Amino acid sequence: MTVFFDTNLLAYQFDDAEPTRQARARQVFLESASEAVVSTQVLLELHAVLTRKLGRSRAQARQVLDALELDVVPADASLVRRAARTADEHALSIFDAMVLEAAVLAGCSELWTEDLSHGSSLRGVRVVNPFRADGQ
Repeated sequence: MTVFFDTNLLAYQFDDAEPTRQARARQVFLESASEAVVSTQVLLELHAVLTRKLGRSRAQARQVLDALELDVVPADASLVRRAARTADEHALSIFDAMVLEAAVLAGCSELWTEDLSHGSSLRGVRVVNPFRADGQ
């Protein structure tokens, strides 16, 4: 099963202010990275979170990006147009719609994020919040 990791799953691994989420993110990453996909948007957002919110240097953020060995869905104009349609149809932000459309393009069965409604199915992709307390 191919899954799509949203930015928060990657970023929480480095967030010392959120020890519970950090531990869960690290566990999920270790268990599932071999079957995970991200997008160029996720990598850009991760760099921004690391340097702006978490106070890491640009060099440290580059090291994190360099160390990630995940398949990456590139963004192009076609993906942006599909995301714009999906944003309208499902009342999503354009950024959430871009993540969703990248997951669709990659053939992912699940999108792991805390930004969308857990358990919902959008465009044939099931949304899973890996940080839910009930573990489901």
